[in-house]
Amino acid sequence: MKKQRAPGHDPLSLTLRVLVYAAGGVTALIIVFLIGYIAVMGIPNISPELFSWTYSSENVSLTQSLINTVLMAFLSLMFSAPLGIFAAIYLVEYARRGSKLVSAVRLASETLAGIPSIVYGLFGMLLFVVYLRWGYSLLAGACTLAVMVLPLIMRTAEEAFLSVPDSYREGSFGLGAGRLRVVFAIVLPSAMPGILAGIILAIGRIAGETAALIFTAGTVAKLPDSFFSSVRTLSVHMYSLSSEGLYLKQSYATALVLICLVLCINAASAYMAKKIAGGRNE
Repeated sequence: MKKQRAPGHDPLSLTLRVLVYAAGGVTALIIVFLIGYIAVMGIPNISPELFSWTYSSENVSLTQSLINTVLMAFLSLMFSAPLGIFAAIYLVEYARRGSKLVSAVRLASETLAGIPSIVYGLFGMLLFVVYLRWGYSLLAGACTLAVMVLPLIMRTAEEAFLSVPDSYREGSFGLGAGRLRVVFAIVLPSAMPGILAGIILAIGRIAGETAALIFTAGTVAKLPDSFFSSVRTLSVHMYSLSSEGLYLKQSYATALVLICLVLCINAASAYMAKKIAGGRNE
């Protein structure tokens, strides 16, 4: 009789395990290197003048751009998150599974997710800036980013709804609950951690977007007077400083602030998802 090898001593399993650990280690090293490099280059260049309330060519303040980034992310998510979540609810809970409509919508969302951001910028400029005559404005940039992150939010929300066991729905239906009540009282709270994960990814893409906003929101470094005022986000601010070639040190500091902002938003969203999941388990 041949001796059966333990799963841990199988050469193929050992090789795959080594490759998985190596891939994880390389990814972690790349992230640590990028963040460390930006921190080393950015921390010495952070100064009080960089956070002045008024922007000038002497201080190249990022305060206005920081606030504009938060406003842009909030407006974009306000437009895209409800639409993406409701679209996912329809695809999972109301549409017939395996129908041609569901397949077509999924194909369209996956195609839109792979389109370069510069194409979204040109689309936003033609539709919002030129055709609707909004000009380079906060609203035009927010609507463009909402269209850009909508497929991401819709697909992650759909996967979150699909991960909810059907026994939850069947038990609720057996107790006499209607479909709408089941969706919003049972399925939606159970899928909320996955939905928030998609929103976290969307926030990261919104905060780091440059090309689409240059064509739609403009590059004016000031706080908006209205939704139709031109604004500059942190990523556009960093691009403007580096492209001029005169403020490379300040651009590194801006990159560090942008990373800290994204990390803080992601940490807050992850904490909310953990609290929601913990509340559901209790």
